[in-house]
Amino acid sequence: LGVVYSVKPSLALKEGECEVCVTFFGKFYQSLKDKDVQFTPAEIEKELLKTCKDAKGKENRLCYYIGATVDAATKIINEVSKPLSSHVPVEKICEKLKKKDGQICDLRYDKQVDLSTVDLKKLKVKDLKKILEEWGESCKGCAEKSDFIRRINELMPQYAPSAASARTDL
Repeated sequence: LGVVYSVKPSLALKEGECEVCVTFFGKFYQSLKDKDVQFTPAEIEKELLKTCKDAKGKENRLCYYIGATVDAATKIINEVSKPLSSHVPVEKICEKLKKKDGQICDLRYDKQVDLSTVDLKKLKVKDLKKILEEWGESCKGCAEKSDFIRRINELMPQYAPSAASARTDL
């Protein structure tokens, strides 16, 4: 009466694995549904190229790996557009992408800095630059750490208003 199952090593993603892939394509899939895009591989591909054009940081790197950026060397977009057109879960898509290119699942989001509580003076200049970069801003003429901190404090009300109002050291 007992059923015998063969045990295969699981290719399923572990918790937190493929973080950027799963998050990015999860948001992308939701945006397709929100925009009432036709779920055809061609339409999905078109939307993916548009989305990747504006992608920054690790998400831009993911787009590069799947060939959705102009400078990409390989093109495996169809590995995303075909299964998405059949509403395959993004975790499954990322599992398949991982087999094609392991780097895809190595991508991790940088830990976010809580601007409402962090002591900017204790951050490295590299991290201060990264905050400005995420905002799409730069710090022209900044030479000292204090210049970067001043620039972040100037821009915080615009990009992180709740953090700006929570800060008491301004």
